[in-house]
Amino acid sequence: MWNRFKEKISIQLAKNPGRVVLFGILMFNVVFIFLSAVVISAMSLSGTEDMSIPEAAYYTITMILDAGCISNVVKDIGTSGVAIAIICLVIVLIGMIAFTGSVIGYVTNFISDFIANANTGKRRLRISNHTVILNWNTRASEIINDLLFSGKKEKVVILVSSRKEEIKKEIDERLSETTAKENADLHDEAKSMPFFKRMVYIRKHKIKWNVTFIVREGDVFSLKQLKDIQLEKAKAIVILGSDSVSTGCKYDPKLNSDKNQQGNPHTIKTLMQVADITASDASVEDQRIIVEITDPWTHDIVNKIIRSKEVKGKCNIIPVFVNQILGQILSQFSLMPELNTVYRELFSNKGASFYTEKITIEDEDAYIDQYLKTHRHAIPLSSLEAEGAPYFFYAADSEDCINKTCIEKPLNFEVKLNPRYWIEKKNVIILGHNSDCDQIMEGFNAFRCEWNYDQMKDEAQSEKYKGQEILRVTVVDDKEHLEKMHYYDQYPFVAETVVADIYDKEKICETINRVITYTKEDTSVLILSDDTANSDNIDANALANLIYVQDIIHDKLDKNPDFDTGSIDIIVEIVDPKHHDLVSSYDINNVVISNRYISKMITQIGEKEAIYNFYNDILTYDVKAPSDKTADNAKGKPEASAEVNVKGKAGDNQENDFDNKEVYAKKVKTYFAELPGPCKADELVRAVYTASLHTEYAGGKTYPALVLGYVKKSGKMHIFHGDLSTIDVKLERDDKIILYTPH
Repeated sequence: MWNRFKEKISIQLAKNPGRVVLFGILMFNVVFIFLSAVVISAMSLSGTEDMSIPEAAYYTITMILDAGCISNVVKDIGTSGVAIAIICLVIVLIGMIAFTGSVIGYVTNFISDFIANANTGKRRLRISNHTVILNWNTRASEIINDLLFSGKKEKVVILVSSRKEEIKKEIDERLSETTAKENADLHDEAKSMPFFKRMVYIRKHKIKWNVTFIVREGDVFSLKQLKDIQLEKAKAIVILGSDSVSTGCKYDPKLNSDKNQQGNPHTIKTLMQVADITASDASVEDQRIIVEITDPWTHDIVNKIIRSKEVKGKCNIIPVFVNQILGQILSQFSLMPELNTVYRELFSNKGASFYTEKITIEDEDAYIDQYLKTHRHAIPLSSLEAEGAPYFFYAADSEDCINKTCIEKPLNFEVKLNPRYWIEKKNVIILGHNSDCDQIMEGFNAFRCEWNYDQMKDEAQSEKYKGQEILRVTVVDDKEHLEKMHYYDQYPFVAETVVADIYDKEKICETINRVITYTKEDTSVLILSDDTANSDNIDANALANLIYVQDIIHDKLDKNPDFDTGSIDIIVEIVDPKHHDLVSSYDINNVVISNRYISKMITQIGEKEAIYNFYNDILTYDVKAPSDKTADNAKGKPEASAEVNVKGKAGDNQENDFDNKEVYAKKVKTYFAELPGPCKADELVRAVYTASLHTEYAGGKTYPALVLGYVKKSGKMHIFHGDLSTIDVKLERDDKIILYTPH
């Protein structure tokens, strides 16, 4: 019997030591108070002769809690005697330690444990309609930051394996920085307004801290911990991939990069656990699971999970191929640097953004034409199928702007487009490398295939440019990475590769100077940041290359004060956002924090799933062809890993249909047959669209075009949003017009 009792106590001590201690404290105090009451009652003191044991117990407790209450038992020490006084004092002393002290200690410890458990994520949250972020990387804080512009209160729960305090600090700093900057810009914008109008304007547009975030440390594979953060009630779940940036020794980055290219089992395991919860009947409707992918193996496994687990209306899994998107973005920025500024706004919740509405459109051109007649607060773009349903996409300030109507007015403003328009020849210098080089080249290749001179249907123009490439790329990089890319031999538009370490200043500068000097076309210099570098060296090579390029430009200005610096566009990619101001101090407008674009896209996909199809559409040129690999395969070189959609090879002289639309920055002086006069934004949008439907390009093709805004020669961008009928527009020959068009 005694052994069984000891065994039970031992088990309980192992499982619930706190409960055993509390039980022991309570039992000791009950026994102690009972025995004290018996002693006091048995002594039959003067005035307490008839005191019962319960009354004696009550007075015992009052003495323990307040020693002054001893007078209820010992009325007069002279008549009661010293013995009873000593007994009462002993009871008080023991009671203060055993009762008051132990209970207070236990309660204090319980409160401390409660706080600790809450901090470590052991308490179940009572929350719903929130965003869950699983894991953490350099893109994560921007996802939360962009929610500041959502216009409603947002709740975010982050579950990470470690670094909780660092992550909280990072989010706090990012949100504080954005709030302060945006509100400072708002005050500058309104400073010329009258006092009361300024106050109303600032109050209406002031950025408020509308994001509540909770960071928890735990295991993303734990079913209990995922349910504790109410995963089944979240509106969106974001599964982030790991960073390739290393904080360890100099050899770690290469190992991390190789691992990321081979596959990411951690992402797969996380998705499997999440999909199992969100696909259940207990989960809410229309949940979106956004999964970051950095390699083909992970992409393939994710697609298999989608086939097995996805339940439409519940578990909607959206894979986001990070490297492919970043490669497409960087290639587009190299070809049209203005798009960096344009996408920075359109891809976020700030200012003009993309919105969608589920609607069936039979005749897209007729719908857009009629819409422009009666709407001034949104620009209709195109219809796409997403989630098995038809959607129409718009550019607007908010979703409410889509259905704002106005009185139809006649089209009194007209423009004339240039039917012989063809994109200008592009010259790009790439300095350095990153993990997206393959995808950047595939983006260039798609552009080259869509705009190759051999596809011109105008015989005179075609003969003039016969045999010429629309795109000429020069790559300057170290030997190791050039060998890894096979010296870019598989890409016929890469005219030259130059082996140069970052310390080979003379060789780098000589190459840049030569290309700039002996090419008539505008040149873009794309400076890439090695995202696999050690954390101490992140962005270091990009900053050094920037100094080299700026030094060359300054030399040219010293020799020729009339040198057109606008003919050289410098696009600098950085990984660490903290270096943004440093790069901008060198008069660089096109600073690309590549990770932020992914973050902004993920934020918007979390709000509206169908937008992902739209992003894929505008970032991908229609005509995609495999690179010329015949010679490479003969040498035993591997084919590019990126998936390609073969619609036609450059030089085939076959007719290509450009069904999908992209965003272009086209020169006003070449896109228009005549310079448009001053007008309102809504007039320009409608006039260009109408003219595009009636302007036949090479081969009798028409390419509907919608104006999203324009960029001045100085670099100042104007994206149309709000009431377009109140926006004044005056285009000049050297401006560029931002178009949403198939070609």
